[in-house]
Amino acid sequence: MNLTRKPTRRGVTAALTVAVAAALGAAGAGASSAGTTAPQTRQIASSTLGSDYRITLTALRSPEDEYAASVRLQVFTQSGGAWKETDRVTVGDVDGWFWYPLTGKGAVCAFSTASTEPAPLTVSLLLTPSLGCSEPAHYTVKEGRVYAG
Repeated sequence: MNLTRKPTRRGVTAALTVAVAAALGAAGAGASSAGTTAPQTRQIASSTLGSDYRITLTALRSPEDEYAASVRLQVFTQSGGAWKETDRVTVGDVDGWFWYPLTGKGAVCAFSTASTEPAPLTVSLLLTPSLGCSEPAHYTVKEGRVYAG
């Protein structure tokens, strides 16, 4: 009885399929861990000031630290019947917030705006339930641009 077998066409095809699938799976795993995916985001506040401005606060989860987040403040103005982004700033430090308190209940302690030109804007966010809210950050929106203070 001969225990050595010649590979059949079906066997070679199956082996190649498994090898290619394994290589693609490893490449895909490496690519996904390399930070090529977009960060998780969640809008945490929004205000529309007449037909002049729309202002949003969005939490962006850190790609390096699952517990950290940044906050993006964006200003939009009407253009051709649609809202177009005219400016954006980071509130606080990049990855300077905690994701879970920031996206949970009571995350926005203060978000006040006014329909004036320039429009004052105040933001205060929850640091953690035990620490409470951040100091208010003050901004001014003038002609679609965000200015500190």
